[in-house]
Amino acid sequence: MKNKKKILLLILFFLVVIIFSLLPKHIVRYFYWNLADLNDYKKFPSLPIEKGNNSFTFFESSGNLNFQIPEKYNPDNKWNTFEQFLEKKKAVAFLVIRNDTIIYENYFAGYNDTSILTTFSASKSFVSALMGIAIDEGYIYSASEPIIKYLPELTNPGFDKITIKDLLNMRSGIKFNEGYFNPFAEMPKYYYGTNILKYIKKLKIKEEPDKTYDYISVNTILLSLIIERATGTKLNKYLEQKIWQPIGMQYNATWSTDSKKHQTIKANCCINGQAIDFAKFGRLYLNKGNWEGNEVVPEKWVVKSTSIINDSRDSQGYPYTYQWRVLENGSFFAKGILGQYIFVYPEKNLIFVRIGKKYGGIDWVDLFLELSKQL
Repeated sequence: MKNKKKILLLILFFLVVIIFSLLPKHIVRYFYWNLADLNDYKKFPSLPIEKGNNSFTFFESSGNLNFQIPEKYNPDNKWNTFEQFLEKKKAVAFLVIRNDTIIYENYFAGYNDTSILTTFSASKSFVSALMGIAIDEGYIYSASEPIIKYLPELTNPGFDKITIKDLLNMRSGIKFNEGYFNPFAEMPKYYYGTNILKYIKKLKIKEEPDKTYDYISVNTILLSLIIERATGTKLNKYLEQKIWQPIGMQYNATWSTDSKKHQTIKANCCINGQAIDFAKFGRLYLNKGNWEGNEVVPEKWVVKSTSIINDSRDSQGYPYTYQWRVLENGSFFAKGILGQYIFVYPEKNLIFVRIGKKYGGIDWVDLFLELSKQL
């Protein structure tokens, strides 16, 4: 009887091996690695983003500000300290900067100020900045240009009507399933797959562009390819030359790619670096693209990107413009799937950075606004 069970188990094992060997690689990776997590930067190949010789340093206060947990988030006094609250809500890094001074900085779950953290979809806002720079430098005439000028492989009907602006605003009309929980959807293919350019050639149109908002990561990937082809520079190097070094990032970073063979950058996600450097990107936009007297990102691009210009709203109802989410009070933020935030509140000269291993089940933007009331 025992031998029969062993034989059945062996047969089952070999059947599973055979089935997985026949599946596309991205589906195998999906089941093996499962959903995205903070260790994904170790799983994928990447390209370097090197820091410059000079590093910008924020001022530091004598100690962390003693934030009180807003009552709406702690009605039963379940947590005694703000730190307990942040840790239970799955934060691994939380920074608050005001007037160029770090007034709060803390790390959790074994992470620290030198830990490599990934931005996930917050990287989309970096791509937007690079597009603004590429247009300002004359590599691209304007955001109103048709994308097929730079992406001639998009030959299916309807792509000739899509503009760069449509991609920026997530209003392209491209047919794409952003679902993360379906291994057969497009998103897992682009995230776990090894040849993004191959997939792009098969894209199709769902509807006319600029009709409705539809958050799909392929829009950002197409933006990145346009930047690379127009400038003749790999995206990681363009980021390094135009932003990373000019604003004095403290650490080297990387940008994940689909494979060592193809090295197509996963521009919709996955800039891997330290929390303090992500805060500097927030400072750049807080100052409307200016860095210590030098225009790094064109001011008019920053103003446009952080204004409400259409009826696009994300799943939480926040307005969406040029790969940023924008609020009526003038604040704006970059956001990633596990609750990665670079939140900028110009009226109060505030920058919040929250990196999480999970989302934590709360509206972090609302929390940032509530904490801002304490300042």
